[in-house]
Amino acid sequence: MNRYASDVLAKGWQQAGKRTATPTPVTKELVLEEPTSGFVGAVVTWENGSVVLEDRKGRRRSFPFGPHFWLDGKPVDLRPPQRPETARDADQARRRTHTASGSRVGPVAQAKVALPSRIYVEGRHDAELVEKVWGADLRHVGVVVEYLGGIDDLPAIVTDFAPGKGRRLGVLVDHLVPGTKESRIVAQVSGEHVFVTGHASIDIWEAVKPARLGLDAWPRIPKGTDWKHGICAALGWPHATQADIAAAWHRILRQVRGWEDLDPRLLTEVEKLIDFVTEDHLDRDS
Repeated sequence: MNRYASDVLAKGWQQAGKRTATPTPVTKELVLEEPTSGFVGAVVTWENGSVVLEDRKGRRRSFPFGPHFWLDGKPVDLRPPQRPETARDADQARRRTHTASGSRVGPVAQAKVALPSRIYVEGRHDAELVEKVWGADLRHVGVVVEYLGGIDDLPAIVTDFAPGKGRRLGVLVDHLVPGTKESRIVAQVSGEHVFVTGHASIDIWEAVKPARLGLDAWPRIPKGTDWKHGICAALGWPHATQADIAAAWHRILRQVRGWEDLDPRLLTEVEKLIDFVTEDHLDRDS
């Protein structure tokens, strides 16, 4: 046998023959030895990067986590317990693969020229909600969202827009129920290249699921009371000025993470609008 066959100073000689510490998550009642001090005890608790051991006589000592313990005569690298995945963790992971509307995120594409077709929504709050949930999808297909100050402005907007083939107009309005002023105006402007839809809620606020605000249901506001002011009053929020109302809306909007937090009926109508305004542009990239 040639005892000089290998180089004792070759790379890795320091670790040669050393026993590797096995990564081990800490658990209660795990009996460990800290060899430097000779202290042996069972795990009773851990916090702030340290583990507390208790020996048979009830004495306790604290040691930092790391590869300096022995378990059943073998070295272990003691580590804090793995943090269980929270709902927030799962949501963040999903956001990396899906947009807020639930669409799967595709490869990064070049910016597109906006389509001639447009979507109008009634009110600034409506526009902000649509942007938060569907903004990524709309930018992907090149659809611009604009807002109209009120349903009464819609006939003039349709006339000025001059809808036609390749230039469609989709509109989302509040409180679209039969027999209302809104329904009569919609009937007046609807056509082959104009699609108006909406939701039955009095205001877009109500399309946010009340559970996101810790409510069982949205408060019922008596007729004759401004709905937004009534909601703020019922919830104990400031509502004396328009700035108070704006602050209340942003408080609500912050609770919206994606499509799961909205009334499904609103989801259906917005998806219809997107399909309508992009339908005759589907082959523009081919």
